[in-house]
Amino acid sequence: MTSRRDFLLAGSAAAAWMTLPGSVRAAVEGEAARPLDILVMGGTGFLGPHFVEAARDRGHRLTLFNRGKSNPTRFSGEAFKDIEQLHGDRKSDLAALEGTRRWDAVLDTSAYLPADVTRSAELLAPRVGQYLIVSSISVYADNATPDADETAAVATIPDPTVTEITGETYGALKALCEQAAEKAMPGRTTVVRPGLIVGPGDTTDRFTYWPARAARGGEILAPGAPDNPTQVIDVRDLAEFMLRLIETRNFDVFNADAPAGKLTMGALLDACQKAGTEANQVQCVRAPCDQPAAASSTVTWVPADFLEQQKVSAWQDMPAWIPPTGEYAAFGLRSSARAQAAGLTYRSLDTTVHDTLQWWLALPEERRAKPKAGIDAEREAEVLRAWHARKTA
Repeated sequence: MTSRRDFLLAGSAAAAWMTLPGSVRAAVEGEAARPLDILVMGGTGFLGPHFVEAARDRGHRLTLFNRGKSNPTRFSGEAFKDIEQLHGDRKSDLAALEGTRRWDAVLDTSAYLPADVTRSAELLAPRVGQYLIVSSISVYADNATPDADETAAVATIPDPTVTEITGETYGALKALCEQAAEKAMPGRTTVVRPGLIVGPGDTTDRFTYWPARAARGGEILAPGAPDNPTQVIDVRDLAEFMLRLIETRNFDVFNADAPAGKLTMGALLDACQKAGTEANQVQCVRAPCDQPAAASSTVTWVPADFLEQQKVSAWQDMPAWIPPTGEYAAFGLRSSARAQAAGLTYRSLDTTVHDTLQWWLALPEERRAKPKAGIDAEREAEVLRAWHARKTA
C-alpha cells in the first residue's frame, strides 16, 4: 500500500523534475547529445568501462589514458577496439597527454592521491573545459548526522603528503584530491561522491556477496535488524549520471548514492533471496537438481552486539552494513537530493541484484570459490550455531 509519505515524495519528485533545465531532462530522457571529446583517466576497472560504454552509445568520442595493463572488457565481453588508447602512468609519465590537443571534458576515475590529481589537472587545465573527479562518500568527517548534504565538513589529515592509503587516510586523501582539482581548474571542476558502487563487474565482492550467498541457499546470517538502513549506487546509474553532468556542463559537488533512508538491509536480502531462488530454478531446468531444497534460503537476523562478541566485522564480514549507532548513527542516511535534482535516476533494486548475480554466476568457478568479501561458510555456520544456542539458553 502506498503511504501518504510515499505519495508526497512522488509528487515532490515530479514537481522537481519539471523544474530541471531542458538540457538535463533531455539527457535523462535519452535524446541525442552533441558529440563531445572526453578523456577518461583510467577507464579499465569497474566504473570506467561502464562510463565508456554509456558515452559511446550516445555518440561521444572517447580517449582512454591508462597503463595498458588491465583488460577493460573482462565483464562486458566486448572489445574497445574502436576507442583511442593512450598509455602512460599518471604518477610518472604523462607524455601522451602533452601537446596542444583539446578535450571537452576529463573524467578522472583513479584519483587517490592529491599529488597525482595536481599533476594531471595542471597539465590539462589549458586544454579541457571540465574536470570531473570521482571522489567518495567517505570524505565526510561526520557520519552521525542524518540527511547531511554536500555542505558537511570533510575529513582532514595531519600530514597531507602521506601516500599510504588506509581506512584512516582514504577519506581525507579523497577530500584533498577534490581540492587539488578545484585549485588547478577553479570553476570548471565537478565532484561526484559515490557511496558503495555495486553491479556487474564489481571486483570487490562487497555487495555481490549477498546475492551469491542467497543463491547458495540454506540459513543466511544477517546483521542487525531488517530496518537497518544502507545505501548503494548501481554502477550503471552512476556512469549515466556522470555523463549527464558532462553533457550539461554542471560544475558542482554531488553525493551519488541511493535516496537517504530508502534502502534497508531487509529489502536488500529480500531481493537477493528472490534472485537466488530464480537463478536456482533456471539451473534446475537446465540440469536436474538432486537436492532442490538447496535452492531455498532463510534469513536469521543477529544483533550487532552479538556479532561483535563473535568478532564478525561490519562491512567486511557483513558487507554493505554498519550498525547505525554512535559515530555511524546516520549510516545509510546521507542526502543525495542534489544529485537527484541534477538528473540522477535509479533502476530497481531487483534489477541490480539480478544482474549482479547473473554476472557472478558466469565467472569461472575458481574465481567464485574465493570471494573477496563476506563471511566464509564455515564461520557463518559456527556463528549461527552460537546464536541459536544462546537463544535456547
